[in-house]
Amino acid sequence: LCIPVSFFSGFCTNLLLSQAPEHILAQTNNETQILCELKENAGVYWYRWSQARQIFEFLVFSNTLGKATYGTNISQDKFSVRGVSSHTSYSLHISHLHDSDNGTYYCSVSQSSQLLLGRGTRLVDVLPLPPKTTQAPLFKKPMWCGTTSKAASKKG
Repeated sequence: LCIPVSFFSGFCTNLLLSQAPEHILAQTNNETQILCELKENAGVYWYRWSQARQIFEFLVFSNTLGKATYGTNISQDKFSVRGVSSHTSYSLHISHLHDSDNGTYYCSVSQSSQLLLGRGTRLVDVLPLPPKTTQAPLFKKPMWCGTTSKAASKKG
């Protein structure tokens, strides 16, 4: 089953692979990962659709031997693919997150001259780091004044 995706000519979504999670909310400078499960032993392609820039960008291809081929101007420090020995499960790791990483990420396989896409994982927002706050000075615990009279100590 292959259903054309409206904004990508020649690309299809299908049931031969699954992708998770559906959405990611992350924080600047952190990292995240997207899992892709294939129904057969194959290499996997990763793409990103950027709504802001209106581009569909090839990120990386990882073959069944674990060798990665990166797209133009794609940083190997930012993107890495890890697979398991069965070559049916891959994860895309994205590190050093910034708001420019927002978009929808697709894992993909090539089959019968078609590029089949997963359902997509939307990196919804990369939140900025919280502002550094100055900590209020710590107040010393109040001292209780006591009396030294014998009468007061007997009363407790």
